[in-house]
Amino acid sequence: MIKRIMGTETEFGIATRNPEALDPVSTSLLLINHYPSLPSTRVLWDYEHENPLLDVRGFEVEGERERPGPEYNRLLNKVLANGGRLYVDGAHPEYSTPECTNSRDVVIYEKAGDRILGQCCEHAGRIKAQDPLVVYRNNTDGKGNSYGYHENYLVDRSVPFEMLMRALTPFFVTRQIYAGSGKVGAENRMPPLPFQISQRADFFETLVDLNTMVKRPIINTRDEPHADASKYRRLHVIVGDANMAECSTYLKVGSTAIVLTMIEEKWPLPEVELEDPVRAIKEVSRDVGLKSAIRLSNGRGYTAVEIQRLYLEAAYRFFEEHEADPVTRDVLKKWNEVLNRLQEDPMQLSREIDWVIKLELIRSYMEKKQCGWGDARLAMMDLQYHDLRPEKGLYAALEKGHYVDRITTDREITHAEQNPPTDTRAYFRGTCLKKFPKEVYATSWSSILFDVGNGTIKKVPLMEPLRGTESLTRSLLESADTVEDVLNRLSM
Repeated sequence: MIKRIMGTETEFGIATRNPEALDPVSTSLLLINHYPSLPSTRVLWDYEHENPLLDVRGFEVEGERERPGPEYNRLLNKVLANGGRLYVDGAHPEYSTPECTNSRDVVIYEKAGDRILGQCCEHAGRIKAQDPLVVYRNNTDGKGNSYGYHENYLVDRSVPFEMLMRALTPFFVTRQIYAGSGKVGAENRMPPLPFQISQRADFFETLVDLNTMVKRPIINTRDEPHADASKYRRLHVIVGDANMAECSTYLKVGSTAIVLTMIEEKWPLPEVELEDPVRAIKEVSRDVGLKSAIRLSNGRGYTAVEIQRLYLEAAYRFFEEHEADPVTRDVLKKWNEVLNRLQEDPMQLSREIDWVIKLELIRSYMEKKQCGWGDARLAMMDLQYHDLRPEKGLYAALEKGHYVDRITTDREITHAEQNPPTDTRAYFRGTCLKKFPKEVYATSWSSILFDVGNGTIKKVPLMEPLRGTESLTRSLLESADTVEDVLNRLSM
């Protein structure tokens, strides 16, 4: 089974009650610059090979590529010991997981990122005399502004992008039935409603485009692989919600990786073409009972559960003929179980799936308080569900009380805060940062630069994500006393 390189980026909502607080950009900078466990505060982020303006359709759009000066670069970017990155994007703090090879590791490193942001809040509050900063793992401020959660998957560049687009559109439109984080009300000029499945669905306005902040597309066309561009394409997925529930993240990422493998292997996938995907993604989000049919281009109609089941059945047939690793087998099992319960009654999943957990919580509150959907407290509950503070967040309280199911363990998450995955290039990046914090001058996803003295900078390319692993580099790094030793042995 070919390993799939994957990872996620989460933009967090940030707030403070202090009316004299700094603007959101400055507040975000304040936050990330108070993480207490950085290997080094002097490491730059290397932007040389980054260009978010390249479009997979063969052109570059107009715009400015980010090239901050050294000091501002250091303010904006914090390279983490676990191989991930903490930074400010726009007006939000953002965390990128290190490169992972399976959906379980993605969940672990996302949860580690939540803890890292929590430590930032705690230390910023101790040092600066102001109301505490509050960080939310969600996708909307309730005032018409949405911020992103992006998944990244390396795929074989030989696969035509049009093939990816056709195969993934119905899958992405319907995946929200287990990956949505739930939302009270509507935004982006959409008709009002009490509750919907996805926080992001209202904000998608076109099928295919390069934008991520305006005119958001279901299929994003950014062509920035952070790897050998002759071999790889990075599928930049912006259509998902940021989840609190581990099972939702696990299935969201795991099922997508399975579908991508089938596409690469040219396995027959469901021949489903939606009549209007942009309309459909909003209709699915509003269909809390999951019984409405989505209109297809041939005039037929399938429910979201039925479309997902077509992909699952194709996956079962595929893995009858191909080897599946333990995580993939578990994803298939959970995917099937979740679809069965969604078909019968979605509320059976009130321990596993975000939007169901949230809906059950809100309905219980409404019954207790004898209030309706117009009560302003429900929107506050929606927001507080995503509050990362252990003592304030509603999801955190459910997790602490063992009212939701887990995929990971606390021990694994604690380990992931300071240690990279062992089976990707993140191992080499994170280990070098910890062992040679003064000599690492800059890093990126695809390179690490060492300051060897006398104004000389040496770059080690990391263009192959499955190189730089523990099995390939541990003995080299453990036996090297200096950066020069590392560089000499790499050049042998």
